[in-house]
Amino acid sequence: MTAAASRYEVGRLPVARRIVLALATPGGAIHLVLAVLLVLLFLYNPSLGESGQFTRFIGRSAPIAIVALGQYFVIVSGELDLSMGAVISAQVVLAGNLIGQHADRVLPVMALMLVVGLVIGVLNGILTTLLRVPSFIATLGTTLIVSGITFYSTGGAPSGNPVDSFRAIGRAGIDGMPLLGFVPYSVIILVVLVGLAMWLMRRPFGRLLLSVGDNQAATALTGASVWWLRTRAFMLSSIASTIAAVILVGYAGVSPVVGQGYEFIAITAVVLGGVVLGGGRGWVLSAIAAAFALEVLFSLLDFVGVQSTWRPAVQGVIIVVALGAPLLRWNRGRRNSEPAAPPRPSPGETAED
Repeated sequence: MTAAASRYEVGRLPVARRIVLALATPGGAIHLVLAVLLVLLFLYNPSLGESGQFTRFIGRSAPIAIVALGQYFVIVSGELDLSMGAVISAQVVLAGNLIGQHADRVLPVMALMLVVGLVIGVLNGILTTLLRVPSFIATLGTTLIVSGITFYSTGGAPSGNPVDSFRAIGRAGIDGMPLLGFVPYSVIILVVLVGLAMWLMRRPFGRLLLSVGDNQAATALTGASVWWLRTRAFMLSSIASTIAAVILVGYAGVSPVVGQGYEFIAITAVVLGGVVLGGGRGWVLSAIAAAFALEVLFSLLDFVGVQSTWRPAVQGVIIVVALGAPLLRWNRGRRNSEPAAPPRPSPGETAED
């Protein structure tokens, strides 16, 4: 049965049945996991139920969700972006040193940050697609270059102090909202970006991006520009890193290591959200749900007394489990579908007998 026919058959099922089938997939199950983790978090920290406290928690988690959103575009196209953390650190340092205490520089510097992000994205795309360097190697090289420049310019120490009006993007918000109370600007930015991402994935660009991740050769035969599709995915990833950097300045300060590890958090979230690492399949909302599930999980670990130094180990276990389970199912299915080997002749018999 083809994928189109399968979708047609699923579409004829009752709504409740379709919901159950969706929740049974990795991309759907992560929403249940997030709901359970949130219940546990509220039990350990009832103050989150107070007006504005939960939206503040979402606001602090927004940078992680935003980088996961950027990584999502790259992974569904069949590639990886390891440069996100380095881009975040470089953009934070760039903003801290160029804006300073001059409020009139905020918009020009933010425009410059977007240009820098786009240039890095185009560089990653060209290295990966036109020069055919594996994305793991290409973006690792970009990471080392960008990090080297950042550390050289700062000496490895925090540098710069942007004006409060710029920091307010990450730390301020709208107060007095009905039901919600305080809503950080970062939450509003995240909602807008998720909406744009969902819109993009429903456009021809999104469908072709999934197609190139699933079958590059077949997509090229349709006349689509494979290199440009993947390059735009890298550009979106770098833009997401830049936006996350703008928010992080608000409460994480200006440091050349502020973005360290964000690329691995993003990959963990996307994989945990059921997005296929080889590309071709995955939901935007599942990647976002997984990003929040990770942040809630780490908050729970803090509440129960687990040291934060265990966080990388937990991420590693999640990646291994999230990747290993589908591979085990695939290998089991392949073994079951293989025809049985013919019986070997007993000693003294020939094949003709």
